[in-house]
Amino acid sequence: MNEWVQSNDSNRDNVKPLVVRACGRIDYQRAWDLQRETVKAVDKGEARETLFLLEHPPTYTIGSQRHPEHLLLSPDQLKAQGIQVYEIDRGGDITYHGPGQLVGYPIILLEGASLDLHGYLRRLEEVIIQYLASFGIEGSRKEDYTGVWIGDVKIAAIGVKFNRSRTRKGFITSHGFAFNIKKGIQHEGFSGIVPCGIQQYGVTSLEDMTGKTFTVEQVGEELLPYFESIFGYRHISEADSLR
Repeated sequence: MNEWVQSNDSNRDNVKPLVVRACGRIDYQRAWDLQRETVKAVDKGEARETLFLLEHPPTYTIGSQRHPEHLLLSPDQLKAQGIQVYEIDRGGDITYHGPGQLVGYPIILLEGASLDLHGYLRRLEEVIIQYLASFGIEGSRKEDYTGVWIGDVKIAAIGVKFNRSRTRKGFITSHGFAFNIKKGIQHEGFSGIVPCGIQQYGVTSLEDMTGKTFTVEQVGEELLPYFESIFGYRHISEADSLR
């Protein structure tokens, strides 16, 4: 991957530099490996904090709250629909990733004044809430649940891992958010699971709520300034897509 860094300018306006890598659509295993490699490199001081923006082929991921009954499809049905399943190291239950969904994986250091794990989750939600507000949509939080909601339907799921730093007094984040963009996505992969183990509420998407058409890449570009503002970063690099 190629990247460029602006010299002698990374502390301008008291914001931190952030590498942003737009990866296109990549396999879940590859993205997971990239996250783990980047966490180690950031911890050793060999890489800058990084935000991966991408989408996945149809995939179910099962977090630390393992409930096999929330996967509603048989192995034969999963194979027929081309959906892969991964048991992974983030918090939360089962969720769906697939085409038409923007996935963000921030690999950032939480230490000192920023060492607020609960606050980190709320800030991730706030990025999407503020972006939705730019369309006149009132995104919100729902008590007892993570993620971003519009009324009683969920538009973005959040599941993270806090990796304890071996070199500093803090944590390095991995995993992140999944923001539904494509119209009708709730009738695709989400129909084969109980999303996040929540049976009483539904799922929606940006296109369903706005009546407009978006690409995942477009939303990633538009969402980035909100992430930078809320977390105090300024992106300093561009990356080639990973195919």
